[in-house]
Amino acid sequence: MFDLYKEDIKSFMEHDPAARSPIEIILLYPGFKALRSHRKAKWFLEHNMPFIARYISQRSAHKTGIEIHPGATIGRRVCIDHGNGIVIGETTEIGDDVMIYQGVTLGGTGKDVGKRHPTIENGVMIGSGAKVLGPITVGRNAKVAAGAVVVKDVDPNCTVVGVPGEIVRIDGERIDDLDQIHIPDPVMNAINDNKGRLEELENEIYQLKERLNKYENL
Repeated sequence: MFDLYKEDIKSFMEHDPAARSPIEIILLYPGFKALRSHRKAKWFLEHNMPFIARYISQRSAHKTGIEIHPGATIGRRVCIDHGNGIVIGETTEIGDDVMIYQGVTLGGTGKDVGKRHPTIENGVMIGSGAKVLGPITVGRNAKVAAGAVVVKDVDPNCTVVGVPGEIVRIDGERIDDLDQIHIPDPVMNAINDNKGRLEELENEIYQLKERLNKYENL
């Protein structure tokens, strides 16, 4: 347990450039507090004390603005940055080394039973305000851009942007230095592609008109 505690602190120190000291993280960071409370709630749930588990989770939600159902499974070295407005559903599974920003929802669609919430594999980054809904899987090292709405599986090492979320690849490789602002825009890329094609067609039409005029003048 102490090793997990140290891992959590180290993860927050590595991911948040504003973090100045471990004691600041322990006392002041809502994401850190929410994760610690979740582990307690999870323990009570697994020992057939669901009321106490829910009490802990709801008290934590009231104090931190982060609602994590006691039934959710969360791995090691997960970092929740700021965290206000985050909701993590009961059957959510989160792997190791996952980064979650404020306003994220890992929720259900209301149509599924049993496994109703997403599975987030190791190394995933989920940007501010993103919604990942239903019993889908976001593959290892994938990135979900800020504001994206994801309702279908995401392959490993992919980037998802937009509403609904669309998978973007750059040269078929993971984008290691992607941040939440400088992200590919598939809609704008499609518009630019169409614009380029229209320019080509206009040029071809112009050349055909020039040839036709020459034949008419003969």
